[in-house]
Amino acid sequence: MLADPGFGKYFTDHMVSIEWTSDEGWHDASVVPYGPIVLDPAASVFHYAQEIFEGVKAYRHADGSIWTFRPDANGRRLQRSAARLALPELAVDDFVESLKQIVRVDQHWVPSAPETSLYLRPFMIATESFLGVRAAHRVGYFVIASPAGAYFTGGVEPVSIWLSTTYSRAGKGGTGAAKTGGNYAASLLPQEEAYQHGCSQVLFLDSVDTTYIEELGGMNVVFVKKDGTIVTPESDSILEGITRDSILQLAEDRGHTVERRRVSLDEWRDGVASGDIVEVFACGTAAVVVPIAELKGDGLSIVSPVAGPDSLTLSLRAELTDIQYGRRPDPHNWLTRLDA
Repeated sequence: MLADPGFGKYFTDHMVSIEWTSDEGWHDASVVPYGPIVLDPAASVFHYAQEIFEGVKAYRHADGSIWTFRPDANGRRLQRSAARLALPELAVDDFVESLKQIVRVDQHWVPSAPETSLYLRPFMIATESFLGVRAAHRVGYFVIASPAGAYFTGGVEPVSIWLSTTYSRAGKGGTGAAKTGGNYAASLLPQEEAYQHGCSQVLFLDSVDTTYIEELGGMNVVFVKKDGTIVTPESDSILEGITRDSILQLAEDRGHTVERRRVSLDEWRDGVASGDIVEVFACGTAAVVVPIAELKGDGLSIVSPVAGPDSLTLSLRAELTDIQYGRRPDPHNWLTRLDA
C-alpha cells in the first residue's frame, strides 16, 4: 500500500475520537482502532449537515522524523468553520495534539518516497439524535489518516479548468469561507461538467454579479503579472487557503507585491491578451501548486502562458515543498514535529 497508495484509498490502523456535549464540553479523548462510527439514523449530521473538516499532511524527513506544516493555522480555520456551522470550537492546542497522537501510534504508515505524505483528515460531526432544526447538543470530533502518493508522478503538469456559468459554489453570507462538506457537494455536478469538457477542475464566479473570480472546486487561484505583482481573489465566500497564504508569504519574502482583492473575469482575459498576466496557477493542500494552462467555458478560451522551469509558479512550489520536507530552512517556523 505504501508503494502505491494513491490518495484516500487506504487508511491507517487507528483514529482519534473526542466527544462533546453541551453539558460536559470536550471529553473522552482517545485513540481507538480504525472502524465504523455508529450513529443513530436521526443523527443531526444526516439531516442538517452540521459537519466540518480539515486537510493536513505529515511529511517524513530524510532523518526519519515526521513533521506537519502550519497545523495551528488549520486549527484556527477549523474553529472558524465550527463557529459558522454552530458547532463547538476545539482548542488549537487540542487540535495539534490530536494530530500528534494518531501519527505517534501509526507512524509506520508515513511513506518515505519522494513527494509522498500521510494525509490527515480531522472532522467534526453533529451526532445528537434529534430532528428539530437547531444546533446539536452532542458532537464528535475524529481524525483519520491515509497515506498519499505523489500528486504528480511525471512532473508538474499544467491543467485546463472549466468556467461554470450555471452554478455557484457559495453565496454572499453563506458558508463559502467554512470548510464544510456542503460546499464540496455543491461543486460535484459542475465538476462533472468540467470532466465532460476535458478539464480537471471547475472555476466559480461570485453569485451576486457573476463577474468576479472566486475559486476552484477545491483550490485557490493566483495571478502573476509581468511586473512581479501577485494577485489573488478575495471575498467573504472564498475559503482561506493555508497553502495559498504560505505561497504568498514566500513571494513577499522575495520582494514581490501581493494584492488580495476582487479580480474580474475580464481582468483575467484582458491581462493575458495584453501580456500583463504572465502566469496563472492554482494551489491547495493536495497538489500544492499547479499551473493553469487554459480556462475554458461556453464560447470562452483564455490560454495562459506556459509556466516553464524558471517560472515563479514552479519556483515557489519548489521552495514550499522543500520547507515541508525539511530540504531547506524553515524561516517562519511553520513546521511542527509530530512523532516526538
